[in-house]
Amino acid sequence: MPTKVASDIAFTDTVKALQAHHGSRKAYARMEAGEGWETTLTADVAAFIGAQTSVFLATANAAGQPYIQHRGGPPGFLRVLDAHTLGFADLRGNRQYISIGNLAENAKVHLFLIDYAHQRRVKIWGTATVVDDDPALLARLVVDGYGTPERAIVIRVAAWDPNCPQHSLDARRSRPALAAGAGRSRTSCT
Repeated sequence: MPTKVASDIAFTDTVKALQAHHGSRKAYARMEAGEGWETTLTADVAAFIGAQTSVFLATANAAGQPYIQHRGGPPGFLRVLDAHTLGFADLRGNRQYISIGNLAENAKVHLFLIDYAHQRRVKIWGTATVVDDDPALLARLVVDGYGTPERAIVIRVAAWDPNCPQHSLDARRSRPALAAGAGRSRTSCT
């Protein structure tokens, strides 16, 4: 039986078979044998996360129906709590509660962070917990003066990987580039 690696969270047997069929499996097998995907939030990715003003949160209900929700706020709204945990204050929004409902049925989440100006993207897989009754945690996550927090969302990170910047919109064409942000130089463009 092959050794389990962090990328197995996305590279199922079916995905690996398709990679083999289309010629990319050998490259991904080398990646898995080397550095592979990360399971610990490094200082570089923590700085990248802390600088973001936007994240896409993907959930799925018990029937597998996917849903993507945009979450945003000032830099720092998405917080690294420790080397394996992220959190954010869930603000009052359109009150549909689709993400929260999905998490009640299926704790698995995926976060997709995009820095358009620097053509950097990070993918994060994990499990989320909705916390309604922890004022100290909520106080740690809330951004002063920004929105009305209703609860905390805490995400236990299972794996993360910088995404290939190929085909990223280059926002530098329309505005001056920001100072280079932190992030890993290795990407999964194989």
